[in-house]
Order: sequence, then C-alpha cells, then structure tokens
Amino acid sequence: KQDFDKVFASCDVMIAPTTSGTAFPFGAFSDPLALYMEDICTVPVNLAGVPAISIPAGFSEWKPLGMQIIGPNLGEETILRAAYTFEQAHPEFSRTAPGAEVE
Repeated sequence: KQDFDKVFASCDVMIAPTTSGTAFPFGAFSDPLALYMEDICTVPVNLAGVPAISIPAGFSEWKPLGMQIIGPNLGEETILRAAYTFEQAHPEFSRTAPGAEVE
C-alpha cells in the first residue's frame, strides 16, 4: 500500500498489464496454480485495496490483451475517465480481433 501511495504522489494513474499473456481457451488450465498465475498482475492492486479497471488494449496473434488502469484510493472517477479516453482513442481494441470475425 505504501509503495502505491508513493507512486500516486507523482502521477494520477498507473498502467499495467492485466495478465501475463493473452486470453487462453476455456478449460485450458487444469492446474489451479497455473490458473492463479494468470492473475498475478492483479494481485498487488487487490492487496493494496486501490481501485483499478481492466480494458481491452490490443491483440497478439488475434488474441485479446488487457490493460489495467490503477488509481489512488478514492480515484475511481479518474480511472474511469482515463479508461473512457483510451477507449475513445482506440475503438478498434473493443472489437473482435482482426480476421477472427464470426460469420
């Protein structure tokens, strides 16, 4: 928590990946530890109790990537504004991956 407070003394939000990789197929993990490791990027935010939002931020090999926008305590309005601004600037990330459209 103290580390987050230090960072937010000099910036409004932090940007970080939501997961360590791309989306995986449903049922791909039978090992609970491996599945837990997919969430490792969100653990510090949850332990510190600071607000964050995950939004689509691109594609890798046609699989979606997520981006966290993290804010200070009571910074929900700031992170929502940042997320909205990013989504308005990059509407293509909220769509289906290029070439993966379902017909």
